[in-house]
Amino acid sequence: MPGNGITARNPEAIKAHNLQFQWPSGQLVLQGCSLTVKPGEFCMLLGNNGSGKSTLLKILGGLLRPQAGEWSIEEPVGFVFQNPDHQLVMPTVGADVAFGLVNEHLSLAEIRNRVDDALEAINLLELKRRPIYALSGGQKQRVAIAGAIATRCHVLLLDEPTALLDPDSQIDLVKRVRDLVKERGLTALWVTHRLVELDYCDRAFLLEAGRVLDEGEPERLKQRLQS
Repeated sequence: MPGNGITARNPEAIKAHNLQFQWPSGQLVLQGCSLTVKPGEFCMLLGNNGSGKSTLLKILGGLLRPQAGEWSIEEPVGFVFQNPDHQLVMPTVGADVAFGLVNEHLSLAEIRNRVDDALEAINLLELKRRPIYALSGGQKQRVAIAGAIATRCHVLLLDEPTALLDPDSQIDLVKRVRDLVKERGLTALWVTHRLVELDYCDRAFLLEAGRVLDEGEPERLKQRLQS
């Protein structure tokens, strides 16, 4: 479990306090990074390249461990990578969504129900038997999200999930995640550098030089970065 003994329930679904992360090369990525996300919030994490956004997300998702600081996250956690080809491992849509359920000791009927429910939630149920290679980039990202939903995750961590998508697919994906947060009571933290995506979140954080420089209303942060 990511973290160091902090129990993550209400009032915070995600909490990071004074995180510090340094690569073996000596490059300091996070220095005193702190933030809190409440249950049911859809928050976005902004910042220039090298500001520490992806590193922070990977720490919260248990993929990296910092040298200092405290953190907690409400489990289960679903992680969506920038490139879905690094995440989708099975030949068909339905098989890939079911892949994360293998170790949950579920009946075949329960697995089928979870897969169908997750695919219906992201409007891809009709593509259940479609080969992964035949999907568009946006559809692949939806399948990755469906895999997380099938595990009944409480928190979604999304690392620039629209980076490789065309503009229409970008907006379509962010709207779907926003709706999932509201419909299913999820908490989501979404890394982005696209200001237009701020129109769909509840709150935003601005990272600079490895720490949260500002946070609050998305429109205010948008105006700050546009000025």
